[in-house]
Amino acid sequence: MNINGININYIDYGNPKGIAIVLLHGWGQNIEMMQMLGEPFKKDYRIIAVDFPGFGLSEEPKEEMFVIDYVNLVHELLKKLKVKKTILVGHSFGGRVSVKYASMYDVEKVILLSPALRGHDKKGLKTKVLKSLKKVPGINKLEGWAKNHIGSRDYKAASPMMKKVLVNTVNEDLSDDAVKIKAPVILIYGNLDSEVPEEDTKEYERLIPDCGLILYEGCTHYAYLERINQTISIIKNFIK
Repeated sequence: MNINGININYIDYGNPKGIAIVLLHGWGQNIEMMQMLGEPFKKDYRIIAVDFPGFGLSEEPKEEMFVIDYVNLVHELLKKLKVKKTILVGHSFGGRVSVKYASMYDVEKVILLSPALRGHDKKGLKTKVLKSLKKVPGINKLEGWAKNHIGSRDYKAASPMMKKVLVNTVNEDLSDDAVKIKAPVILIYGNLDSEVPEEDTKEYERLIPDCGLILYEGCTHYAYLERINQTISIIKNFIK
């Protein structure tokens, strides 16, 4: 679908009458990295997952984008799909987009998976993720797939345009947006996350009016994957 002049890839399945769970992936990833969070809910909820511009099968932006531009794109997509009620689930960069989105628009609930509050270093992301996946029971089978999908467009591999977008988006401070969120929020974070400082997570918990922090001991930036069953159980209880 063409949104704001960019061809966007997305999937839309599940219960068309249910509230829409919108899955937003992290930097250098795509729909597939989030889809396992949608599958358990497809009977009762409408599941929508998006490839952000420059990732997956979506077209690269023709002009520089900021977090607000990604928010506007998601909002336009949901309007075209006639979505009225949404639950946002965002990992890392997708979490940052979710924070800003929820500060601007009414949403039912928000699940944030290891989002940064301010800029942080992304170098070596792919190597770190692959190492962490090897240690995850039941998920290490994803390692081969992950080599082709995780961090495939990190800073070194990114095009000149996506380098600009990366700098624009990760350097933005979302503190003023966090305080405006009215929806209930849960924040899942791994205490071994080397991509997002622990201070960011604690600050989010302090700034967001209705926020619960769930800490996964021994988990990394991909805590939601490393304890996928626990994550699904938490989301189920939260969105009931």
